[in-house]
Amino acid sequence: MPLPDDREPDRGQELAYPEAVLLVNPIEPEFKGEVDDKYEYSVENKDNRVHGWISSDPPIGFWQITPGDEFRSGGPLKQCLTSHVGPTNLAIFHSTHYSGEDLIMKFGSDEEWKKVYGPIFMYMNSFSNGGDDPLQELWEDAKNQMKVEVQSWPYDFLESNEFPARDQRGNISGRLLVHDRYVSKEHIPADGAFVGLAAPGDVGSWQREAKGYQFWARADKHGYFSINNTRVGNYNLYAWVPGFIGDYQYDVPVTITAGVEMDVGCLVYEPSRDGPTLWEIGIPDRTAAEFFVPDPNPKYINKLYVNHTDKFRQYGLWERYTDLYPDTDLVYTNGLNDYKKDWFFAQVTRKVDNNTYQDTTWQIRFSLDAVEDSESYKLRIALATAHVSELQVRINDPKANPPDFSSGVIGKDNTIARHGIHGLYWLFNIDVPGSKLVEGNNTIFLTRTNSTSPFQGIMYDYIRLEGPPDLNKNLGLQ
Repeated sequence: MPLPDDREPDRGQELAYPEAVLLVNPIEPEFKGEVDDKYEYSVENKDNRVHGWISSDPPIGFWQITPGDEFRSGGPLKQCLTSHVGPTNLAIFHSTHYSGEDLIMKFGSDEEWKKVYGPIFMYMNSFSNGGDDPLQELWEDAKNQMKVEVQSWPYDFLESNEFPARDQRGNISGRLLVHDRYVSKEHIPADGAFVGLAAPGDVGSWQREAKGYQFWARADKHGYFSINNTRVGNYNLYAWVPGFIGDYQYDVPVTITAGVEMDVGCLVYEPSRDGPTLWEIGIPDRTAAEFFVPDPNPKYINKLYVNHTDKFRQYGLWERYTDLYPDTDLVYTNGLNDYKKDWFFAQVTRKVDNNTYQDTTWQIRFSLDAVEDSESYKLRIALATAHVSELQVRINDPKANPPDFSSGVIGKDNTIARHGIHGLYWLFNIDVPGSKLVEGNNTIFLTRTNSTSPFQGIMYDYIRLEGPPDLNKNLGLQ
């Protein structure tokens, strides 16, 4: 890894912001030409259990293990930093990265508040028995130690009354099913659902909640879940299911009692749905990872992410949009294009010169065999992140004023600059009168406005157009 001195002016060239440095004369020549940026080493809360540093001579590992993350804000997908150059290891207890001001803790006059952060476990290991790959051995040992610490959570050595022991906590379990009659007549097990307890609030409020504790688990393939070692208190039970849009919230408040195993039984989530799917783009999983992520500019490469599943962590990918679309914007034709190859992962600004940026308008083209003029269609747009942007939607008229829909200026996630693939989740359900559609070819225009920097933009999670509820029957399709 690069060293702190590599970021000094005589060794590193500052790029679009101070955190990103092109290594032009690093102490270790192997890193010459690479970009170092702390945001390239971010990770989601759910995956942030063990991270650290290894030295090769001698083989020594320095690790930070986080066995319990109940103190982390923003839910399991919230991203935090892990490391700087150094070696510098970060224990991030709270941050607004990839969320913005929505996750700033706000307090009223004379409001009392307390919260226990941690504890975390610091672990050092060494390897002196030879072997083919001592560094890999250190890493495997650190992961094994992490499993031991997770099984030991909550720790029993703390004497503070603010950190309850295992027998002073409670558990909750149940089963989550999904009912979407346009997908299946039967209830579908919520395979892989994220199910959690967080402070009482509105549907989906957990991703913007910062003051309280959160407890999350994954449902198994049958939809069964169990959330264990939960602090005593009052919560809402929240969930979201990969493969389905929106958020679930159990309509009964949950009170956790010490030593009590609570079973909420079988719960059913009915995601937003008005009619049959006419077409869809993407996968409803709250990220833009399934879309086209370009290769970086060869001048700005981090070798760690070459041929890596997280290639979106490379520096400067926002500039690649202008390279690929210098004069015109993205046009996507349903039935012809493939979103994995043809839908750019972020709708960003177009760079005109060093200080000027343009709005961008993407087109979704599709054909309809028939249209019910008197009925209402539904366009559902789920965003994986937004940064100081307004999304305007127009149906078959690119100059309609006002647009058929406007999100207003939303988001301060700064996900694009920080090499993320998602931030805060947004879902917009847009009514489309049948009179705005035509038999044959149609176009939806998606305009992202408010363009003053290269980092403004949105990432789509999923887009779907639904027909009227009785469309299949009216057209004789069922």
